[in-house]
Amino acid sequence: MPVHNEEYHLGAALSALAAATEALARQRPSVAVGLTVVLDHCTDRSAEIAERFAGAHAGVRVVRRRFRNAGASRAAGVAAAIRHLGTELLESTWLANTDADSQVPEDWLVRQLQFADAGWDAVLGSVEPDSEGMDPELLRSWHLRHPREERHGNVYGANLGVRASAYRQAGGFPPLLSSEDRALVERLRRRGFAITATDTMRVVTSGRTASRAPHGFGAYLRVLGVETAAALRGG
Repeated sequence: MPVHNEEYHLGAALSALAAATEALARQRPSVAVGLTVVLDHCTDRSAEIAERFAGAHAGVRVVRRRFRNAGASRAAGVAAAIRHLGTELLESTWLANTDADSQVPEDWLVRQLQFADAGWDAVLGSVEPDSEGMDPELLRSWHLRHPREERHGNVYGANLGVRASAYRQAGGFPPLLSSEDRALVERLRRRGFAITATDTMRVVTSGRTASRAPHGFGAYLRVLGVETAAALRGG
């Protein structure tokens, strides 16, 4: 999980991950789980929140970097997580990626491993903007453009799982300010890895239109908001 100044969302994001980890432990107690949080040039209380969470939960690693770069942050987190794994363990290791302004469902890890066990090398989950504080018309426009469906064509770093061996062979996340998730998936596709998309493990993500990445989710919502407002005026 990359983090850049997310003090208002990070606590809820970490709590959701803890619940997902506990759910996996109940259903599959033999599976080892670790969480890597990458604090990327944080100047707010994000570091304090992350360190406090790590102190209260086993298996949490906090990495500090100064990239100001989403792709580099994700890559650093994965590198820290798989640094000491051999080839055989890479094949059986699954990398579940999310964002610090997002809340995963309780069965998130359980579902991801079901896809991994079915032979998929990567799974593209879906997201839904948090309705709290979001313009109702913008939220309505979002739902019209993103119906609940399997095999959707979207890629979200907030809900992306990939087999560690496939990730490494594809070259990992490139150091892009945004769209590093789509770039990784394109790398996987070019190498013929098995990729599927699902709406069965939807992640709730921030509905803010002030984007942290130049072409990220917030930027998309901002453009959609402009289009929605224009359509309402035209009507």
